[in-house]
Amino acid sequence: MNCSNNLFSKILNNNIGRYLIPAAVCIIAIVFIIFGFIRGEAGIVLKKAVNICLECIGIG
Repeated sequence: MNCSNNLFSKILNNNIGRYLIPAAVCIIAIVFIIFGFIRGEAGIVLKKAVNICLECIGIG
């Protein structure tokens, strides 16, 4: 099977596809980050990180 006939490789070789795929991934990542902040996940992650750090140095 020749890779040049593959639709995905045609998109990647196209200048629009070269910028469209990374832009789409960045937009999806930003949406998930905002969704996490809305749900309060940042506070939970920070609390867990503080607990782990305190346990590592023997205070917690």
